[in-house]
Amino acid sequence: AEALLRWQHPVHGAISPAVFIPMAEEIGLVGVLGEWVIDRACRQMAEWRDAGHHLPRLAINLSARQFSEGRLAEQVGKVLKRYAIDPATIELELTESVLLHDVEETMQTLAALKELGVEIAVDDFGTGYSSLNYLKDFPIDTLKIDRSFIQAMHAGNRDTRLAKAIVALGRSLQLRVIAEGVETLEQLGLLVGFGCDEVQGYLLGHPVPADSLLADHLLPRMSAD
Repeated sequence: AEALLRWQHPVHGAISPAVFIPMAEEIGLVGVLGEWVIDRACRQMAEWRDAGHHLPRLAINLSARQFSEGRLAEQVGKVLKRYAIDPATIELELTESVLLHDVEETMQTLAALKELGVEIAVDDFGTGYSSLNYLKDFPIDTLKIDRSFIQAMHAGNRDTRLAKAIVALGRSLQLRVIAEGVETLEQLGLLVGFGCDEVQGYLLGHPVPADSLLADHLLPRMSAD
């Protein structure tokens, strides 16, 4: 699963993160918001675990501000300890632009996060100012193919070949590859044919509140042993 921010405004209804995240960045609240998200996501993981449900991995998006403030690894470590979360079940997602902003500082932060035992994913891969150097230098576990490639996929077209190449690149570097934005059976079939490890998108499910995962029986029970 992936932790997603949704703002249900009492007057204006559902407000997209594309609207309120830039506002939070502009007024300097995105760091506080990001810290809250990490805490809330891990608390939810603990609640599911204590209720006897098992979620293999929960992805949490990070902002550039969280990296630049220099306390990210310390924050994550405290939250993991607070809720006694297995670090291997948490995957932190960041974009290519974050990776390339301050390479030395980013390297130190990623090394500290990996020391905690969490997974690291590159979100929206292929849409930033890519430098393939970071794939070999940074401790990355997962590449997420941006939805813009997936949603334009048809057999034999350029977007399909690009998606196939990203899967091949990831596999050659022993990285997990996830395709975002899968909405059709044709897209799913092509990705299965490429050997893509995982997919996410509306074909499989829409964003739902945490309680709905239990109500819809989407979370497996822990085994007796």
